Amino acid sequence: MERFDLPFSIPATHRIGFTHGAFGASNSLLRELLESGGGRRALVYLEDAVADAWPDLSSSIQQYFSHSSIALQAVNIAQGAEACKASDALVRQVWEQVEKHKIDRHSYVIAIGGGAFLDAVGFGAATAHRGVRLVRFPTTTLSQDDSGVGVKNGINAFGKKNWIGSFCVPYAVINDFDFLHSQSPEVCRLGLIEAIKVALVKDADFFTWIEENAALLGALEKGTLEECVKRSALWHARHITSGGDPFEMGSSRPLDFGHWAAHKLEQLSGFALSHAAAVSVGLWLDVCYSVRAGLLAAESAARIGRVLEIMGMPMFDEWLLHRDGKGELAVLAGLEEFREHLGGQLTVLLLRAPGQGVDVHEMNPLWIRESIADMKAACAQTQA
Repeated sequence: MERFDLPFSIPATHRIGFTHGAFGASNSLLRELLESGGGRRALVYLEDAVADAWPDLSSSIQQYFSHSSIALQAVNIAQGAEACKASDALVRQVWEQVEKHKIDRHSYVIAIGGGAFLDAVGFGAATAHRGVRLVRFPTTTLSQDDSGVGVKNGINAFGKKNWIGSFCVPYAVINDFDFLHSQSPEVCRLGLIEAIKVALVKDADFFTWIEENAALLGALEKGTLEECVKRSALWHARHITSGGDPFEMGSSRPLDFGHWAAHKLEQLSGFALSHAAAVSVGLWLDVCYSVRAGLLAAESAARIGRVLEIMGMPMFDEWLLHRDGKGELAVLAGLEEFREHLGGQLTVLLLRAPGQGVDVHEMNPLWIRESIADMKAACAQTQA
C-alpha cells in the first residue's frame, strides 16, 4: 500500500477598487479591470431596490459598455434582500442566463446590490461551469465594509443562514461610494457595525478613530463615512489575504465576533431582524460576556458602549429573551449551530481590549443569561 500527500497552493489576487460614479463615461476602473482579464462577454445582475433608487442606472451601464471591448449581454433586474436567499430561484436564474448568453469561465457576471443579493448571484456564478468570474458592486454600507469584499457566497436552507454556499474569490470588487448615499439613514448607519467589529478585533487605533468620530459617523458625514467604509473593507480583505486561512479550514473566526448570537437572532426572528442589527446586539452581548469572564475591563466595555449609543446601534432585542419548548433561552442553541457551521472545535472570539481578541472554546450559559439580563436592564433604564 502506498500513499502520496502532494501539497499545493492556489494563486489568487483579491482586486478591490474604490471610486465614485463607476459607470460614468470618464471612469475607466471597471473597463480596465475587465479588458485586462481577456474576457469578452458580461452579464449584469442588478438588485431591484438599487434599480428603483437609481432609475437611470441600467441605461448608464449599457452606455458604459458601448465604449468597451466587452460585449454586454443583458442587464437583469431581480429581487434582493434576505428574501433572495430563501430559495435557489435566483441562483437558477443566473444559471439559465449564463447558459442562454454563452457566458464562459473567462466571461463576467457583474452583481450590483446589497450583501444578500451578492451572496445569491455569487453562488450562481461560482457554480455555473464550476466558476464564472464574478465582479461585485456592493451598494450598502454593510456589504461595502464587510461581506462584499469577502470570498464567500451562499443561500439559506433548513432555516439556517448560508447553509448552502462556497468559497470563491471574486474577480474584482468595486466599492462605488455614490451608492452609499442612496440608502436610508438607518440602514446606512447600521452597516457601520461591521467596521466597529473589525476595529475591535484587529486595530485599536482604528477603534479610537471611530470613537473620536462617532458623532460624525452617526450623522453620516460623507467624507468620514467613506473613510470608515474604506478602512473597514481593507481590514476585512487583509485578513483574508494575509490571515493564513482564507477559506476557513481551521476553527478560528475572528471576523465572526458577535456572530454566533447574531445568526441565531436572525433565524429566530424569521429573518425580520436585519443582519446589521443582529450583529450589533450579538457584538454587545459578547462584549458584556467578556467582562463577566474577566477578560475585558469594565472601562473598555463602557467605551465600546458609548460608541454604539452615539452611533445609534441597537444594544438589545427582545428575541434574546425568546425561549424554546424546554423553557431555555433559544439563543443559546446558536453556539452549537455556530460550531457545526464552522466545523471542528467550538471557537468563539472574545475581547481582552479594543484591538485584542482571544479565542475561547466554551462559554458559560449562566454568564450568557446574566449578560442578557444586564442588557435588558440597561435598555429599560435608557427608555425610562
